[in-house]
Amino acid sequence: MKAVTWHGKRDVRVDTVPDPAILEPEDAIIQVTSAGICGSDLHLYEMLGEYMSEGDILGHEAMGEVLEVGPGVNTLKTGDRVVVPFQIACGHCFMCLEGLPTQCETTQVREYNMGAALFGYTKLYGQVPGSQAELVRVPYAEFGPIKVPDGPPDDRFVYLSDVLPTAWQAVEYAAIPPGGSVVVFGLGPIGDMCTRIAMHRGAARVIGVDLVPERLDRARDNGVETLNLNDHDDIVATIREMTSGRGPDSVIDAVGMEAHGSPRTKLGEKLGAGPVDSMVAKLAEKTGVDRLAALYTAVDTVRRGGTVSVIGVYGGLADPLPMLEIFDKQVEVRMGQANVRTWVDDIMPLLTDEDPLGVDHFATHHMSLDQAPKAYENFQQKREGTVKVLLKPRA
Repeated sequence: MKAVTWHGKRDVRVDTVPDPAILEPEDAIIQVTSAGICGSDLHLYEMLGEYMSEGDILGHEAMGEVLEVGPGVNTLKTGDRVVVPFQIACGHCFMCLEGLPTQCETTQVREYNMGAALFGYTKLYGQVPGSQAELVRVPYAEFGPIKVPDGPPDDRFVYLSDVLPTAWQAVEYAAIPPGGSVVVFGLGPIGDMCTRIAMHRGAARVIGVDLVPERLDRARDNGVETLNLNDHDDIVATIREMTSGRGPDSVIDAVGMEAHGSPRTKLGEKLGAGPVDSMVAKLAEKTGVDRLAALYTAVDTVRRGGTVSVIGVYGGLADPLPMLEIFDKQVEVRMGQANVRTWVDDIMPLLTDEDPLGVDHFATHHMSLDQAPKAYENFQQKREGTVKVLLKPRA
């Protein structure tokens, strides 16, 4: 089969690799019909080479049709249409039963003291072959895959793999009060979807902050108030002026930080700007703490007694938190990988003919699997208005 494989920094290729096979009773083989490129995949493209091996298959956002199931799978049959959650979980351990499949005790990668294994995401998360491929082996398929109806195009359901539950959890953790206000830092796919979900769930005021014009335009077209970071010397002061002088009720940090390296260069690239005029460079000038620039700004921005929800990826063990400010302002901070299965029942009713979250037109680009190297490059460089790419192995 063909698959998107990692060969080094900014070097992904489409290779011919062996087809996956049933290895365990609860395995399933899925013929992939759509596979998304996630912002987290850019960490692998850019920064996490030390945790990768040449030839690793990338990708963790996919849906398709069941091709084969192992003898221990009773919930699926050949031909079923399914979405594959990005984490691999058993569904019956203590953590899964607590609604925390990202902490699954069966698939935890204990060698690195990490949570549940993930598709296509480094040795830290199990080095499981990913789903940007024609076929993918899905372990623990008795629990993981989400069956969806035939008929609507993939764009209606594929985001159940990651984008929708990740954004839903971010909004849930933000605890926006009825009629309240929220600021979303970073309007990539997750931040963009956060703004849509927040509005759908009743936030009276949703403010999005970014520095990529296409992202700002996209959010504005959906009714979000937008701020271009390049236009404001003190973004915190600007937001306070917009929110009765006290700040918003909630802030969602959808920026995060690359696992290694200074944000002055790395997060700026992630957001689509140069190293001098990037969002993180501007935030770091104010905070003086490079790695946690966006988080510091979120804490500074939120009103006293408010909530900060962190859905952007962070890494590192020595980064100081602004504990005095968090304590003094009585700020609640919640964070973590999205627990996909936990939120499916809340989200599925919204994937209706009315499409209130705009999933049908969420992707900016549909490309063949063979075009994956160009898709990664465009996404990393934010060229051609690239916000969300769906790869089509069958194209």
